[in-house]
Amino acid sequence: MCGIAGSFGPALPAPDRLSAASGTLAHRGPDGEGIYTHRAGATATSLVHRRLAIIDLNVRSDQPFRLEHGLLCYNGELYNYVELRRELEALGYSFRTSGDTEVLARALLHWGPEALKRCEGMWSFAWYDEKAGTLLLSRDRFGEKPLYLWRKDGVLYFASEIKGLAALAGFQPAINRNHVLRYLINGYKALNKVTETFHDGVNELPAGSYLLLKNGGEAPVRYWTPALQIQQDMSYAEACARTREGLIEAVRLRLRADVPLAFCMSGGIDSNALIATAKKILNCDVHGFTIVNTDARYEEQGLVDLAVKELGVRHTAIPVSNEGFLANLKQLVAAHDAPVATISYYVHWQLMQAVAAHGYKVTISGTAADELFTGYYDHHNLYLAEMAGGPGYTDALAAWREHQAPIVRNPYLQDPDLFVKDRKFRGHIYLNKDVFAGWLHQPWSEDFSEKTFHPGLLRNRMLNELFEEAVPVILKEDDLNAMYFSMENRSPFLDSKLFDIAYSIPERHLVQDGRAKAVLRDAMRGIVPDAILDNRRKVGFNAPILELVDVHDPQTRAWLLDDSPIYEMVRKQPIEDLLKNDTLPNSASKFLFYFLNAKLFLEARA
Repeated sequence: MCGIAGSFGPALPAPDRLSAASGTLAHRGPDGEGIYTHRAGATATSLVHRRLAIIDLNVRSDQPFRLEHGLLCYNGELYNYVELRRELEALGYSFRTSGDTEVLARALLHWGPEALKRCEGMWSFAWYDEKAGTLLLSRDRFGEKPLYLWRKDGVLYFASEIKGLAALAGFQPAINRNHVLRYLINGYKALNKVTETFHDGVNELPAGSYLLLKNGGEAPVRYWTPALQIQQDMSYAEACARTREGLIEAVRLRLRADVPLAFCMSGGIDSNALIATAKKILNCDVHGFTIVNTDARYEEQGLVDLAVKELGVRHTAIPVSNEGFLANLKQLVAAHDAPVATISYYVHWQLMQAVAAHGYKVTISGTAADELFTGYYDHHNLYLAEMAGGPGYTDALAAWREHQAPIVRNPYLQDPDLFVKDRKFRGHIYLNKDVFAGWLHQPWSEDFSEKTFHPGLLRNRMLNELFEEAVPVILKEDDLNAMYFSMENRSPFLDSKLFDIAYSIPERHLVQDGRAKAVLRDAMRGIVPDAILDNRRKVGFNAPILELVDVHDPQTRAWLLDDSPIYEMVRKQPIEDLLKNDTLPNSASKFLFYFLNAKLFLEARA
């Protein structure tokens, strides 16, 4: 896990810019540094690498890593490097290191871009072929590792973070104010539906793709397209058995490291499926870390205590702190080169700080279980729409009325037939966007849209969340928060084989007796404590904004209402009205957090 940067084009960045780019990424890789430049004809290439040593801690695996006429600058982990190494050894190759970097380099030399289809892992990398004069850039299937691209004056700059691009180019990209408005009004789920970022002209290399550069004008190529082959004859028992087997293998691969690993732990099924598998099946010495929240909506200490006791794992609780909130948030916005996506990731940052303080360099989290196996409240309504007219609908509706109706807060989702009446309804996602748009000086609107990945209503919604809405944001924030403290984050649910298993399961199995993640729960029966498997309450990783910022404090209030570039976009009166409240509904609470972040982001660049 590392930080990378570089360029490809007619001119090389000056040596001081290459050094500056390395310095801006030092937090991503404090264990080693490397800079490489090369000119082939009219094209010059630079590679910058900062190393966080996780596998094969020896300097022999430092980067840029040379293998014959190839140079690899790599950020990530190739989890199946042991198996790939054996395959390459059978072809007659030998290895001088014990890590994954050399395996990836050898695979690229032998198979070229086709090697990516054999790789299981998370990555962004630059692979330069001195003989061919080509540069291959790639990201993993789900986009766990970032890679930003910026074309300026015929040169393509690339980096793990925006600040790396700015250092190479020698100046900051301009703020994309349209994207700031998108964030303010439609929220974090809108951010990855477009190719824009918070910076004009800066884009990300798409997940699951590669870019092979020779002349500089080439376009990304997809090397992975998700297999969506629902096996309608699959029994519920078979779905559970396959899921169990797939998850155990995904966790096994992601426990590979030459440094200790820590686990993000909650009282829910996602994190405990990983922890229990690691502890009971794979004999891992598990240390779980939990954020402790005083808000009853997000507190689940009882289930955490139960899991710790029954599984026999080490555990550290981290109380949510509001101390220095605005100063910390300012620091975090600067580190992210962007507004923080949700308040959850301010809390997550505190968790990462505690994990790092205990000496860990790797964390493991349950990202994407909701998108693979169902987990959100609207999934229940979507499931009912899928079942409507079929033999199981009456029982499914009765289960929803008994178990979901009492706890759903979103006004739209309180109607069980919401999607039966209108399969295209999505008004619950950009909730109150018209209200918030009315707080702007100038009209701005962007209707909700979604891609068609699958003909099934529920599956298509889940796939949009996985590839367009929730998961891309989670992965970006996970990466930035962990790397802030020189750690990497691993997500076992984002395993390509487990994905194929999850998306082969018939829709009718996904929710049972009003329980989302039914297949995952029953797949983990006998591994995860029953009390967690049978708990129906979904608790988000969250905190209420008014617990973190005292809007009635005169100094805080004065700062919030002081002249600022944000007020060129947002009228001041609605903010004044918002600050008069002692409690806020969920959508208004989110808007206030977005406002704070946008204010800090714009002021930092004023």
